[in-house]
Amino acid sequence: MRDDLTAALLCVVFAGPASAQGFAGLGADAGADFAMPNPERELTFPADHFAHPGYRIEWWYLTATLEGADGREYGAQWTLFRSALSPTMADGWETNQIWLGHAAVTTPDAHRFAERYARGGIGQAGISDPFAAFIDDWSMTSAADPEEDPLDVLSLTARGSDFAYALELTAEGPLVRHGEDGYSVKSPEGQASHYYSQPFYTVEGTLDLPSGEVEVTGKAWLDREWSSQPLAANQSGWDWFSLSFDSGAKLMGFGLRTDEQGTHFTSATWIEDDGTTETYGDGALALTPLRTASVEGRSIPVEWRLVLPDRGLDVTTQPLNPQAWMGTSFPYWEGPISIAGSHSGRGYLEMTGY
Repeated sequence: MRDDLTAALLCVVFAGPASAQGFAGLGADAGADFAMPNPERELTFPADHFAHPGYRIEWWYLTATLEGADGREYGAQWTLFRSALSPTMADGWETNQIWLGHAAVTTPDAHRFAERYARGGIGQAGISDPFAAFIDDWSMTSAADPEEDPLDVLSLTARGSDFAYALELTAEGPLVRHGEDGYSVKSPEGQASHYYSQPFYTVEGTLDLPSGEVEVTGKAWLDREWSSQPLAANQSGWDWFSLSFDSGAKLMGFGLRTDEQGTHFTSATWIEDDGTTETYGDGALALTPLRTASVEGRSIPVEWRLVLPDRGLDVTTQPLNPQAWMGTSFPYWEGPISIAGSHSGRGYLEMTGY
């Protein structure tokens, strides 16, 4: 369901004057009334799976690397964003909560995506208890037993004009906190978020594509993050990687670019196959673009080298489809990648601000 007022609000909340306020306005000063991430705050589950309306922005972000029975590779994305127009709360049509959904399916020769946006407070979008994240008929719904964590088992659905999917996800490892026990620093100035993941999903389900229905299996990774000013004002975008290696280990790594130098502020989490982690601060992970592609009139670095000497990691990544462009309200590149070098596997790459 779309209306002009909601569309106008989204332009303000999610896009903003990005050149002066970081990508998508995420570097804009949040003021004194929004809640701010606190390194002393301890993440609590399952409570933190639900919404944090006192913060300005948060998301539930799932990516999946999939394979059909014939060996063909696919990728799927499902994301729900929540943004608050003000720190004061109101119900119904007076709500200050705006919701935005993105979904996509990537194949070697096509990238299909859809976008939904909605008001909170009127039943069109939100997070409900028992856990369900939804916008219109898209949903991420817990199918876990009551004694389990709600994110242990999920059912995921979304559809666009030329695709749909229905996926079942089962976690085979623990939740992972990034940064210092879930407090993830994003800049030298100290901007930060609360950030954790469930990177251990196995997936099975179906994709509905113009060529027909495809049964798929694979792996998925869910990111949960919230803040009120996650970027510095001079950070123009990020390059974010979630890598799942054939060894069973995993890596979350990102670099945030500055307007002036184009250099990265980096952070990384090494995740063993049993869920134990080690955090790496700025400078430990080196991100080097190796090849660009012309995507929607933009030069996008689609091949990367990642080096983390402490783990003997030296890999290159290749996109399944270099044209995996999300032409949404705030456009970005998002797609599945393959990994080769010191470690092999598959993963996902998100690049914003290009």
